[in-house]
Amino acid sequence: MPAFAYRAMDTKGKESSGTLSADSRAAAVEQVVQRGFTPIDVKEHLPGAATAAPKTLEATRRVPRAQVENFTREMANLLSAAVPLSRALTIVIREATHPVARAQWTAIHDSVVGGAPLADSLAKFPKSFPGVYVAMVRAGETGGFLDVVLTQISDFQSREQELKVKVKAALVYPAVLAALAASVLIFLLTYFIPRFTIIFNDLGGSLPPLTRAIIAVSEMLMKHGIVIVVAVAAIVLAIKRLGVSESGRRSIEFVLLRTPLVGNIVVRFALVRFLRMLGTLLGAGVGLIAALRVAKEAIGNQILTDVVASAIEQVQQGTSLAKSLSASARLFPPSVAEMIAVAEETGRLDKELQRMSISLEIDLDRRLRILVALAEPLLLFVMASVIGTIVVGMLLPLFELQDLVH
Repeated sequence: MPAFAYRAMDTKGKESSGTLSADSRAAAVEQVVQRGFTPIDVKEHLPGAATAAPKTLEATRRVPRAQVENFTREMANLLSAAVPLSRALTIVIREATHPVARAQWTAIHDSVVGGAPLADSLAKFPKSFPGVYVAMVRAGETGGFLDVVLTQISDFQSREQELKVKVKAALVYPAVLAALAASVLIFLLTYFIPRFTIIFNDLGGSLPPLTRAIIAVSEMLMKHGIVIVVAVAAIVLAIKRLGVSESGRRSIEFVLLRTPLVGNIVVRFALVRFLRMLGTLLGAGVGLIAALRVAKEAIGNQILTDVVASAIEQVQQGTSLAKSLSASARLFPPSVAEMIAVAEETGRLDKELQRMSISLEIDLDRRLRILVALAEPLLLFVMASVIGTIVVGMLLPLFELQDLVH
């Protein structure tokens, strides 16, 4: 009887592995399920054969996100139209334009035609298909609703991308204004002011305090400009390295969460991502504990992730999801916790979570617009104040000279 190696997840979300004997792979999967596990990977164990996927060039490279999204959307549409899986993969390969994507789609097709499940075939390319993607596909294959799962993944990817685009678009105009203000300031300090300084030296006499301060800043920038640039670059590099360590990342996230307006945006962005991921996973048939463990990784903020981790421990002890999440009012407002409680009672948790994510995303978009609306005049005011101060400071000696002439 063939031996099969398996990796699975228990009801608490803990991963385990082992081997078992079965007549076929389907029978092996059934044995894993009967043991109370959710299968992640089940493969026939061949003595002396490597269980890991071959490290081919295609496996080590990552397919662009847009190509993966197109793959998911086309596969969902084709399977929903009752097109067989192998034929759907053939169509997707024919329409692929990216060389790496075409190579990986072809390898996936060949693996599926050879008898391997789609989830196992996708798992060979972890850089293109993350673990949550593979887990959802496996749940869809096991439950017989692969087309529904792929549609859910496609919708999740689209909304996630739209949300990121909204955040980036909201930051474009303030960033442009800040860059423009910095450029004008550098121009004035390095080109405009030195020429006025020559005139003031020829005229002689004492200069107003404001003018002397501006000239001192200009001279410092001219003499030590390279040192200043290196120092700024070193600070930026230090902040990046600080974000690599867990303690440093927590420090940066703590400052962001305590920043007025920005902190609320960060919290709302994390909440939208968490609710959307959790709703999608539950809709794909993933267990609650396993779905919570995966969804908390989508938050993107370690401090807020710790809050969810604490809630998961409470759920494992038998506490309801709504009550566990309501312990952190900062991330889960009372209204959100109350809607989750009602959804748990009515058995519509997955649908309600996705509905809330859409509603909160609309609110997030409104908050972003307000933040940008406040940032624009603030940046313009700062820009006008700095430039105006420099201009006034350089014109004051001319006014005093005019008074002396009179």
